[in-house]
Amino acid sequence: MSLKKEAISGSEVDERLAALITNANAIRAIASAVEGTLGPKGLDTMLVDKFGEVVITNDGVTILTMMEANHPAARMLINIAKAQQEEIGDGTTTATVMAGALVGAGVEQVAKGVPVARVIEGLRVGLKKALEAMRGHARPLNSLDDPVVRQVGLVAGRDHADIADLVVQAALLIGEEKLRDASFKFSDTIVAEEGAENQVFLGVIINKERMNRQMPKELEQVKVLVIDDALEPEEIDDEALGTESGFNRYLQLQAEFKENLQKIAGLGVGLVLVDRGVDDGAEEVLTDEGIMVIQRVANKELRKTAELTGARMIKRTGLKKAAAELEKYLGKADKVRSEEKLEQVWVLGGKGKPMATVLVGAATSEVVGERERIAKDAASSVQSAVKGGVVPGGGSLELAVAREVEKVREGIRGMAAYGVDCVVEALKRPMAQIVANAGFNPLEKLGDVIAAQVETGKYSLAVDCDSGQVADMYGLGIVDPANVKTYALKAAGEVAEAILRIDTIIKKREEKELQNKDVG
Repeated sequence: MSLKKEAISGSEVDERLAALITNANAIRAIASAVEGTLGPKGLDTMLVDKFGEVVITNDGVTILTMMEANHPAARMLINIAKAQQEEIGDGTTTATVMAGALVGAGVEQVAKGVPVARVIEGLRVGLKKALEAMRGHARPLNSLDDPVVRQVGLVAGRDHADIADLVVQAALLIGEEKLRDASFKFSDTIVAEEGAENQVFLGVIINKERMNRQMPKELEQVKVLVIDDALEPEEIDDEALGTESGFNRYLQLQAEFKENLQKIAGLGVGLVLVDRGVDDGAEEVLTDEGIMVIQRVANKELRKTAELTGARMIKRTGLKKAAAELEKYLGKADKVRSEEKLEQVWVLGGKGKPMATVLVGAATSEVVGERERIAKDAASSVQSAVKGGVVPGGGSLELAVAREVEKVREGIRGMAAYGVDCVVEALKRPMAQIVANAGFNPLEKLGDVIAAQVETGKYSLAVDCDSGQVADMYGLGIVDPANVKTYALKAAGEVAEAILRIDTIIKKREEKELQNKDVG
């Protein structure tokens, strides 16, 4: 059988380009929603739901996750931004803006007749060079005492000096080794509360109150029991309970449970944290013994408290162990106190690993969420800087790297060079947007900065958003974590390639419709 190669009609080309333009417009719309927040002069965005509830924020990932977006391409970009937030904790706005620029430039090239495959080929070459250059410019931190650490927190914390100071203080308490631990997220130590005073302490906040006011309000040198289960007698089903042997088993379980409670008291336990509910009888017994009990504690808080106090989490069946064996599961806290105004219990100090908490105060309930988001960004950036070093901010690095990528273009033959051009344009975008948000002409200022970087050989030059003059970002203390920059560019490249590869959009049939056909 002979195969005949069919010519692609003009209408088919137009249809494929239309699909690409549709996706590109969706990406552009998402980028437009957050680009106004970029830089020190970036403005806030107001998000309003159908009930009139309002969130005012400058945080890119918050805007992206809360905004209504139905287009598949838009959701793809939002998911990439979420992944960046989860992995790095910051840089989502930069990633989104660069993704928009990459896709937009790519579509322009395709519309001019450059094959998508050549554009993608050039994208890959340009991105590889850009990432190598970015990593090559990273400066490692000397120590946590390095003044640059505070500057990282200040920039990511949107110039909130009090938050930057809290984050640095907490980093010093936690230590560099812990910050480098891949399983530790510094941002998880952040808690914001209305009416609270800014402070950092070695301890954990449990967002629950003690079970009743008759329990102790404050304890010192406390033995801690962490139960990853309910503190209730083991259950027996109704059917078994209707038999004599089942009823006897029930009585036995009740007796064992009471013995376990007495065992807890006999070991001198002062604080019991329970994952689920607590039996009424257990509450009464433990109250009489002067033990503070907190039920339905979030699993994350259980684990943090166990780590702080050196406790080993145990199931209720484990309470049957001999007292000497059970003793090995207990942790120890220096102090435990109930903060009734905040409806919390604070566990301070312990024999386990250092666990700092950063408490960020807020004057009103309306700003609690935003203060917490700012502090989490600052903490994430400090941790990223410890792991991967720092680079100059303000879009200076991206602009310098763009010039290095342009040199790669000179050695590329064929249409793939146009894909490299897309990377160059995307790398210019962060500074252009920062400058525009500050009220200056981006074309003019980019020209000034490029000329200054070439003349001086300094890749850290950008625009001072207060004066509009070219300035050294390192000198101004405008620094970003290197990991944030590289991850943002990598994420933007992944989105752009995925979008450019789509040339047809087909609506899926509903799952029920497919199932009905299979049955038929």
